[in-house]
Amino acid sequence: MNENLRHALIRARIQPLDVATHLAVDPKTVSRWLSGRVPHPRHRLAVADLLHVDEGDLWPESVRQRRGLSTEIKAVYPHRWAVPADAWRTFFESASKEISILVYSGLFLAEDAGLLRILAERAKTGVRVRILLGDPDSPHVAARGVEEGIGGDVMAARVRNALTLYQPLRGVEGVEIRLHRTVLYNSIYRADDELLVNLHAYGARAPEAPVIYVTHSQADSPATTYLDSFERVWNSAKPAAQGA
Repeated sequence: MNENLRHALIRARIQPLDVATHLAVDPKTVSRWLSGRVPHPRHRLAVADLLHVDEGDLWPESVRQRRGLSTEIKAVYPHRWAVPADAWRTFFESASKEISILVYSGLFLAEDAGLLRILAERAKTGVRVRILLGDPDSPHVAARGVEEGIGGDVMAARVRNALTLYQPLRGVEGVEIRLHRTVLYNSIYRADDELLVNLHAYGARAPEAPVIYVTHSQADSPATTYLDSFERVWNSAKPAAQGA
């Protein structure tokens, strides 16, 4: 399924039949594009023009291959809020071995009861679930709150709120929650060899910052840097106390 194309159609309020009519192709052809088939270059450009987006937003892998760029970067979202809620759930549901989350509060995940249920269900099937939250007493957490313009106390409160919301997971075997005191350069979300990385920028709130979707397929892949970073933070973090 080409989620980029599907969501672009929704945002533009254009139906697949409209695309077929505009490009003078069979509606079944557009259905195949939505299912994942990559169109010829002239059709890719025509669809991108119709939807007023860049071709690379709809078929990033084809554009990267043409430009000689890494095929391990599967998608780039301009903002975290642009990642659809169902994409987060599908992402974590796909894990069969490992789920890892590195954030300060990650409150948008903790507030999603459906996603918490997915994490619990995955853990019960044997998936290792590791969640790293910022220590609310860490000066780095306070500094991030100030940088984002919400205040250090507010950021610490968001972490404590997330800890409370994660309480139902604390008794699930296979789920571990730790607190870290590191500078959070990027938030990292892992499902096996797939990663969503929220790239942070000074003065910008995390929901406004870009997210890259990258897959780990070889030792020197772009994902390796983020996987190693997660492990370093995990090894330096302390288990979150019950009731914290």
